[in-house]
Amino acid sequence: MRLYLGIDGGQSSTTALIGDESGRVLGVGRAGPSNHAAAGEGRRKFVAAMTDSLKQAAEAAGIQDPAFEAACLGLSGGPDDKEALAKETIRAERYLITHDAHIALAGATGGKPGIIVIAGTGSMAFGRNAAGVTARAGGWGYVFGDEGGAFDLVRQALRAVLRNEEGWGPPTSLRKALLEATGAPDGNQLMHRLYTDEYPRDRVAVWAHLIDQAARAGDKVAGDILGSAAQALATMAAAVRTQLFERSGQVDVCYSGGVFGSDPLLERFRMLVELEEGTRVSAPRHNAAEGALLEAYRIGGIMAPSLAKVIH
Repeated sequence: MRLYLGIDGGQSSTTALIGDESGRVLGVGRAGPSNHAAAGEGRRKFVAAMTDSLKQAAEAAGIQDPAFEAACLGLSGGPDDKEALAKETIRAERYLITHDAHIALAGATGGKPGIIVIAGTGSMAFGRNAAGVTARAGGWGYVFGDEGGAFDLVRQALRAVLRNEEGWGPPTSLRKALLEATGAPDGNQLMHRLYTDEYPRDRVAVWAHLIDQAARAGDKVAGDILGSAAQALATMAAAVRTQLFERSGQVDVCYSGGVFGSDPLLERFRMLVELEEGTRVSAPRHNAAEGALLEAYRIGGIMAPSLAKVIH
């Protein structure tokens, strides 16, 4: 039996899928984060995440010491400092070691050409056309980009609160929502807290749902923040579309990430993207780990088998 491996290595967890040549998923394994591998401790955690997730998947599949026809690893932060370690840890005839947006796109479109817009803590758009040419927009990090991501939503909300407290911005219910969520006495104190190590970006990003709640309740400032985020995300999709696809062609644009859990933001994003003739917005067909497995099939010479969703 020929085996194929897909791994989604992220900032919070690592998921491994083992499949056979028919597209049947034989085993799933999960372990800790695998986004850093340069320093000694990061190297140890990366190897442990690869080893542990693969061991779990192999045990679930009833396979000992697996070797693969092809393996695809999509890794947060990219493959540059991880490729050699991955090849030492995993036995395969063919490897594709790439970034996480690549496998997110493959999963979202079922391995077909298209674009994915990702808006989690940060944001970016990534696409691939029928010729295999890829392009991206955004993904510059929280200092220079990540427009429309969850951290950026909270940053914009706090800026609105600070402007209101200083008398040069309109009142907003976001002030009460953020202060109650954090226990800060005012916006200025909250702003200073966010400059400390106590509040990493992923902790701050969790409060993005407060902007959605305020917008649903009729807060104009919150609504404007969501509208601007949707505009930024739609613009990224348009930039990738222009680089990869003919103007009159049909293009699927998928979305992924917690920010799209906001119905007002998603609906505005959909409306803006679909203003371009031939462009259709849809939910992902598969998740990123399944996308990695689909890419393993592709480089192994099996074109897009019917892959049943197995992850719950």
